[in-house]
Amino acid sequence: MRFHIPAMTCGGCASSVTRALLNVDPQARIQTDPARREVLIDSALHSDAFGAALDEAGFPPAEPD
Repeated sequence: MRFHIPAMTCGGCASSVTRALLNVDPQARIQTDPARREVLIDSALHSDAFGAALDEAGFPPAEPD
């Protein structure tokens, strides 16, 4: 799954995003791209759980177009 995260602007933000997502699923594979403000998540869990974790961490994902 892919999320666009407008508030993820640097490596520190990407680290915070990664930590928040791994709290949801420690086995997930996370790839962050601060330049594109995107995160890719490989997990068996539903995307709603990750979206809620991002909101709680202060990095709400943008609504899809």
